[in-house]
Amino acid sequence: MSTKKSVVARSSRELADVLNLSEADRAAIEVQLELAEQIALELRRTGMTHACLARLARTSRPRLTAILNGNLDGVSTDLLLRILAALGVRVQMRFHRAA
Repeated sequence: MSTKKSVVARSSRELADVLNLSEADRAAIEVQLELAEQIALELRRTGMTHACLARLARTSRPRLTAILNGNLDGVSTDLLLRILAALGVRVQMRFHRAA
């Protein structure tokens, strides 16, 4: 019987290394995590309920709660942006060359 080893990743870079992800996949994870963190911050700021925000963002409350708990499996960036828009947040992106 094989033994499974637990691994803790404390950043998206560490997670990408553990999962052997490409730089592009790592960048996509970082963007989604940042959007999800902003959703949580804005939701706390507004005091809106999960059910109300889910309705405004045209998603389900369980889906929204999963996102707020950090479960982004199968979540599109489009959905995260739609949730932020429902919170009245306008997202701006900046681009720069990687070092």
